[in-house]
Amino acid sequence: MTPGYAEFEFDLPGALLEQLVIAFANVPPAQLSPENVAKVDEAQGVYQLLLNGELVYIGKTDAEKGLRRRLERHARTIRHRKNLNPSDVTFRALRVFVFTAMDLEAQLIAHYGSTAWQNSGFGSNDPGRNRDDTRLKTGGFDEHYPINVDQPLEFELAPGPREAAVVLSELRRNLPYIFRYEGGGRSLQAAHASLRQTIVTVPAGPLTARTVLQLVLASLPPDWQATNLCARVILYKEARNYTHGVIIGLSDNT
Repeated sequence: MTPGYAEFEFDLPGALLEQLVIAFANVPPAQLSPENVAKVDEAQGVYQLLLNGELVYIGKTDAEKGLRRRLERHARTIRHRKNLNPSDVTFRALRVFVFTAMDLEAQLIAHYGSTAWQNSGFGSNDPGRNRDDTRLKTGGFDEHYPINVDQPLEFELAPGPREAAVVLSELRRNLPYIFRYEGGGRSLQAAHASLRQTIVTVPAGPLTARTVLQLVLASLPPDWQATNLCARVILYKEARNYTHGVIIGLSDNT
């Protein structure tokens, strides 16, 4: 050591990680419900998801307004899934006022170890039409917890005669999983002409995604098909067997 001079390097990543671990331990988990997520600030931060008290996912958002939005998305993802009760999923979230260049998510994963939903496809975006026949990740989230098209809808479709495009647009907006149909997503005018010209009579009472799609198919002209792809539902003018999909219904081909 040179007299009068020395070098000091502060382990900022290590210190931040240590304090984050302590902070997480002091936060009581809350159910991952819309009501609880609404209390989270729109800010940058890190979060944990737990299933029956076991840590299954670690995430972060360094966007200034992203923490609540990310949790809202996850809260939707866990709904209408087989083998998964949403009330069993809880979360802890920490707002972090100062982010460093280090990857907090990677540091936390390294500390806690591999978790069940990490790198499992949990929370993935729609892969798009060109990948509808791609196999799901083996052992991934969607394989363990496929969507349930037979679960009663959590919203009410207005009963009575309506354009198929209007019914499908409302279904798409409210389902907690991906639903894609031909020409849908941009505007009602962009939907396929058959969907705009076909009238569907929606009955009153509890409905499921399957029953709504079958009602629509029963009114459409021939050669329409609805398919459950385990992680999403699609409706296109086609007659196609998907390697990893199950046909929900077909329009009348007689």
